[in-house]
Amino acid sequence: MTKSISMPVSIYALGGLGEVGKNMYCIENEKTLIIIDAGVRFPGAEFPGIDYIIPDFTHLKNNRKKVKALFITHGHEDHIGAIPFLVKSLNVPVIYAPRLAMALIRNKFDENRISDKIAMLEYEEDTVVNIDSFTISFFRVTHSIPDSYGIVIDTSEGRIITTGDFKVDLTPIGPDINLTRMAQLGDEGVDLLLSDSTNAEDEGVTPSEKNVLAAIDDIFAKAPGRLVISTFSSNISRIQQICDVAYRYAKKIVILGRSMERSIEISRSYGYIKIPDDMIIEPNEIKNYKSNQIVVICTGSQGEPMAALSRIAKGDHRDIHIAPGDTVVFSSSAIPGNGLMIDQVVNQLARCGADVVTDSILNDIHSSGHPSKQELRLVIKLFKPTYFMPVHGEYRMLLSHAKVAVELGIPKENCFVLDNGDVLTLTKKKVRRAYQVDHGCTYIDGKDIKGLADAVMADRRILTSDGMVVVTISIDSRSNELIDTPLVMMKGVVTSNTKSHLVALTRIVDKAIKEKLLTKTNFSELKNIIRDVTDDYLFGLIHSRPMVIPVILTKN
Repeated sequence: MTKSISMPVSIYALGGLGEVGKNMYCIENEKTLIIIDAGVRFPGAEFPGIDYIIPDFTHLKNNRKKVKALFITHGHEDHIGAIPFLVKSLNVPVIYAPRLAMALIRNKFDENRISDKIAMLEYEEDTVVNIDSFTISFFRVTHSIPDSYGIVIDTSEGRIITTGDFKVDLTPIGPDINLTRMAQLGDEGVDLLLSDSTNAEDEGVTPSEKNVLAAIDDIFAKAPGRLVISTFSSNISRIQQICDVAYRYAKKIVILGRSMERSIEISRSYGYIKIPDDMIIEPNEIKNYKSNQIVVICTGSQGEPMAALSRIAKGDHRDIHIAPGDTVVFSSSAIPGNGLMIDQVVNQLARCGADVVTDSILNDIHSSGHPSKQELRLVIKLFKPTYFMPVHGEYRMLLSHAKVAVELGIPKENCFVLDNGDVLTLTKKKVRRAYQVDHGCTYIDGKDIKGLADAVMADRRILTSDGMVVVTISIDSRSNELIDTPLVMMKGVVTSNTKSHLVALTRIVDKAIKEKLLTKTNFSELKNIIRDVTDDYLFGLIHSRPMVIPVILTKN
């Protein structure tokens, strides 16, 4: 009798560990690779000119023949935003997603003119999918967008569960979290649990989404003029509550921001958001109504420079200009790294005379969609996993979540706080650390799927922080002499006396080039001389290193 050979199952993240966003988790064995979520991370000010940061797909490209399916937990951008780039990079045979997430994905495909024949199948809580030796099933969770699910992956080596993004909201806007199913799975046995860590540093319980309703109502009652409310375009539950209160106060709704317009349109068509048609007006119709009859729902709660709220704050919006008496509400919490951009927009709005309301202890206008410690404890108690891997969070959040698991009796050696690319293997219900896979970031500027390299981002950071110097020289290649004095231009470089320093730098470059031209040389060496003498002079002068761009013009 031939003894069966056990092949390990690999579990790893290509995004979502050590960061909030860019979620992408993979389950792989010798012939099958399934992907769970494909999200973006929104860049902060440290990434100039970048629209999105997505996972590096190198490992998936190298294993393209094994990729069998993409499963989506819910429709937030940090879980679906990278899908257009993924399907342009490699063949994904089938995408499984809940109803609303699938509608948002189809819209992305239309926007990006993706017409590939990808099978797109909606799943529900009773759906079971068999892919080779993997069996995938689902359980409903509550989150800030409808149709959110956790995923169960049963393999020949053991059971893996990922919660997706969730909170234990006992009075949700929409269906309940299926705690019964979660307890049943725990009784059956869970070998490895991957669980949301975004609020793992917060003690207690995340407030219910319904708690926000009273705060929104209070703001509507007190606002003397127009209301401008900014939130995430994918926070469908919040948008519905704003619309419900606006209906009670007989206000007209203006929707601003492309992603907000798209999200509301899709959600209305599927019945997730209910707004009477006559409540919605176009931005150019605002002038036809009194200020206290208007509520604007817009994007820009994270201070994004191109979002609707930022354009309003800068006075660049065609139809809306802030006036004294307007109330601007930030109905969201700050994503880590976005605080400075948000503060800038808040200050600009305040200068225009707006009363700006942000989330605080006194203004309960936002409730997170993620679980705090007490909810994390409950979920670990329900699932009773043998091994635990915190996901979706910055490193300190992952550590905090792991400590919660250890407090509940999971051995410390069974808790794995990993980085993107680190691999766990599951063999005969035992989990251990293994190798690393290719991973990293791809920076998207526009819609080019190739993205930008780290070297390009380094150049951009130098330009934004230290400026640049362009040095142009003209050479007669026959006589090997300078035709004219070098031309030096500085942009974004601050010195105590720019004019005199330009003259001095010009002399230094002129002397260095003339000396080099007395010997046998080439264009590459001349450019290096220009960079070296310019860099040395400016570092000695201002203790920074601007980007030096040498330009050589020749006369034959």
